Amino acid sequence: MPRVLFVQNDSDGGPGRFGEWLDAAGVAVDVVTAFDGSALPSRLEHDGLIVLGGGYLPDDDEKAPWLPATRALVEQALARSVPFFGICLGGQMLAAVGGGKVQGDAGAPERGSTSITMRAEAGDDVVFGGLPAAVPAIENHIDAITALPPGAVWLAETERCPYQAFRVGDRAWGVQFHPEARPERIQQWDVANIRRQGLDLDELYAAAMTDDPLSRATWGEVASRFATLVKEGRR
Repeated sequence: MPRVLFVQNDSDGGPGRFGEWLDAAGVAVDVVTAFDGSALPSRLEHDGLIVLGGGYLPDDDEKAPWLPATRALVEQALARSVPFFGICLGGQMLAAVGGGKVQGDAGAPERGSTSITMRAEAGDDVVFGGLPAAVPAIENHIDAITALPPGAVWLAETERCPYQAFRVGDRAWGVQFHPEARPERIQQWDVANIRRQGLDLDELYAAAMTDDPLSRATWGEVASRFATLVKEGRR
């Protein structure tokens, strides 16, 4: 069975339903909880790689000493065209490794269910092609990609944070949002911090619950398409 390696960067940020969708599509999931000191492999032997989110910049090596090893795995995936999917921090890492730019505290925070607008360039993408014109997804970030890597294909955007989804080469995707997160994730957020930003946690959760049927269906399809690429590479 083909296998995908997940790199988990904090205790809250597991594979979630993205891992469940891959498993349902016939792709086995291995998770390295790098945040707790679990060792990452020096060589990428898996058939696919997914780097999850976390409260770090891609080069916050002093705060997160496993990030150099994670970047090395991303570089290997790019060099060998191993299917890669980066989520939030993982997407920012793909941008940075590919030669783009990521900025901390970019001044445009996005919290809760957010409408992601597909760009025309997504039309013929093997993972994002043919999706609805706008799809909700859970966001929770203030750091952002400010420049895509040279040659990257810009796939999706929001008003506050333009670079929501992109592709590098033909087998690597990065997203700023959280397709793996269920609405219940919002209930784990810091209430006081959300309130300081002028937001209400209960309202964010209720909106995410309303948006979830379309979100779940769309990002489940994206995961299924990614699984197909992993299986094709295995063959």
